Amino acid sequence: MGEDSLPIAAGPEPTIITLGCRLNAYESEVMKAHAKAAGLNDTVIVNTCAVTAEAVRQATQTIRRLRRERPTARIIVTGCAAQIEPERFADLSEVDHVIGNAEKMQAETFAGFAGDAGGGLSTSDCERVQVNDIMSVRETASHMIDGFGTRARAYVQVQNGCDHRCTFCIIPYGRGPSRSVPAGETIAQVRRLVEAGYNEIVLTGVDMTSYGHDLPGSPALGRLVGQVLKHVPELQRLRLSSIDQVEADAELMRAIAEEPRLMPHLHLSLQAGDDMILKRMKRRHLRADAIKFCAEARRLRPGIVFGADLIAGFPTETDDMFARSLDIVDECGLTYLHVFPFSPRNGTPAARMPQLPKAEIKARAGRLRAKGEVALGQFLSAQTGESTRVLVERDGMGRTPEFAELVFEPCGVEPGMLVDAKITGVTDGHQLTGVVT
Repeated sequence: MGEDSLPIAAGPEPTIITLGCRLNAYESEVMKAHAKAAGLNDTVIVNTCAVTAEAVRQATQTIRRLRRERPTARIIVTGCAAQIEPERFADLSEVDHVIGNAEKMQAETFAGFAGDAGGGLSTSDCERVQVNDIMSVRETASHMIDGFGTRARAYVQVQNGCDHRCTFCIIPYGRGPSRSVPAGETIAQVRRLVEAGYNEIVLTGVDMTSYGHDLPGSPALGRLVGQVLKHVPELQRLRLSSIDQVEADAELMRAIAEEPRLMPHLHLSLQAGDDMILKRMKRRHLRADAIKFCAEARRLRPGIVFGADLIAGFPTETDDMFARSLDIVDECGLTYLHVFPFSPRNGTPAARMPQLPKAEIKARAGRLRAKGEVALGQFLSAQTGESTRVLVERDGMGRTPEFAELVFEPCGVEPGMLVDAKITGVTDGHQLTGVVT
């Protein structure tokens, strides 16, 4: 996710630029509330991503563009890239403050900026850079918010951090150890958002299926899903942002089978389809595990669809190994592909492995994306003639339970509303077309 390239006008409230994951989107709302309460007007907060080297480069470009467009604004940089490489952003003349992932969630951080006039660098380095050791963080605070910038859906953070060490991933060093939000706090947050008018809630985290290991009794993610649906009966739709399929617990599988309000769409952390590459990635599953999970989930919930993260051109990947990643799209029945061309991150074991030529990585990413386009097109074509219920994102476009985009003639429907629709076809841009019924 990211902001568009249009100039951002100064306003009476803080501006948030969100780059990266859905968890960042949630945390941006928390920061916006903190900054607004502190009176930080004419302030831009850039919430960065560090998942790839390209993401860090784009963050730097965004900051420089913002300074050109907002020469007098205070610019605060935070997020995973700032947590991992604070010195990179502190060296940018465009930046006023750099704060870490723990500090950005604390109201006192923003209150501390209230006395600073902004529009130029702080005179004290200790005030300008506030990034502490994320590995020492052991709590996920409860951040209650009443609403979001969009009315379509709201995200609720239930977990943060990661205890695994995949060889390609830098994110644990930006997010810290795995830690969970207790069920009671999650339920209270969901209830507040439903009462504020949200029909769809997305539970989000860095490593969601590790949820609960640090809580009394070690409740798993499936239990949390069941408790949310039980205790907030007014909630119309619940989604999970992403899961590691090998860690899906029995209660989660039961919820997939039995809870119609849990949407039939799962995004999986697959990364590759070849066993040797999965081992070199230090993943916790093999090819057969992924195929077995998808088959079982589909048996329990016919019609469920899967998205997946896949990395193209991981170090040492041969043509045959890559072919198995292509094949797993069909064998798992994947519909939505999120393809990452491999990008070495300094500080990770994969960066020290024998690298593939960039041109080959790009070509393989292109082949995976093309495979995904075909898979999505086949899925959408099969929906023609079906009736569905759409969550409106804007008048004229919404999402089906399977997360497919459906476009219809604008008819004055407010974002966030649920409407019934008849699917009439598919656009060239891989959207469903339909009519509101």
